[in-house]
Amino acid sequence: MKLSFFDALTDGGLLKKLATGRLSKEEIALRLIPQFTLEIIRRYLRIEVEGLEHIPTAGSAIVVSNHSGYSGFDAIMLANEVFHAQQRKARLIAHKLWFFGKPIQVVSEKMGLVEADTNKILETLKNDELIILFPEGEAGNFKTSDRRYRLQEFKRGFIRTAMISGAPIIPAMVIGAEETHINLSQLKFTKYLIGTAIPVPLNVIPLPVKWKIKFLPPIQLEARPVDAMNREKVHKEARRIKRYLQREIIKELRRRKADLSGGAREQDFDPDFDLP
Repeated sequence: MKLSFFDALTDGGLLKKLATGRLSKEEIALRLIPQFTLEIIRRYLRIEVEGLEHIPTAGSAIVVSNHSGYSGFDAIMLANEVFHAQQRKARLIAHKLWFFGKPIQVVSEKMGLVEADTNKILETLKNDELIILFPEGEAGNFKTSDRRYRLQEFKRGFIRTAMISGAPIIPAMVIGAEETHINLSQLKFTKYLIGTAIPVPLNVIPLPVKWKIKFLPPIQLEARPVDAMNREKVHKEARRIKRYLQREIIKELRRRKADLSGGAREQDFDPDFDLP
């Protein structure tokens, strides 16, 4: 049996180790099974990728993207496409609940997740690593589907982090993920835990909507740590990047509609979709 195809899916020939009995249970659980699963999902969603040349092959960088779908598929597939193209592992910035309790924390760290904590993120960037984060946070991930592709308020931590570290910001968009899972509503538990909400999805199995992931040219903020303490400047930069990404998402949606309809006019795209 030829192993070349499977080797390509399993990061360094894990099947060879499996065949010789040298593959640990940890490697099976955290590397072999996830990589097979990711490749199946990748093919199922027919993912198209553009702009990978904007991802540096070395050095720190902050990839920021729109967020949707409740399940976190967009985060996983963004990281997977970077690895697939460059063999470079991107670290995902995850909610603090992923690090609640030692057992969960150990698994999360083995998966390469980084807690959404400024000091830990800066430490990761200091090690010249690539990180992926979603400035909308849960507001984007858990929004109802009638708000799809409308960016929610950006949290400003990524701007402060970029100002302190000097790492470039690489805007990215995921088109299609917002239709993969349909969110009907939200259940909010602010009475018990501030800011806690969970979505009410219509489907658990993702719909076979074709995805397009597009990385945009890097944005380099001046590395002035003192600016990170300037609230007005931080807000201004966050709004600027949000508006830029929102415009690019709209452009991409218009292109997609034109492709599907055989040539739609720009003004044909959702006239009620106003920029925030």
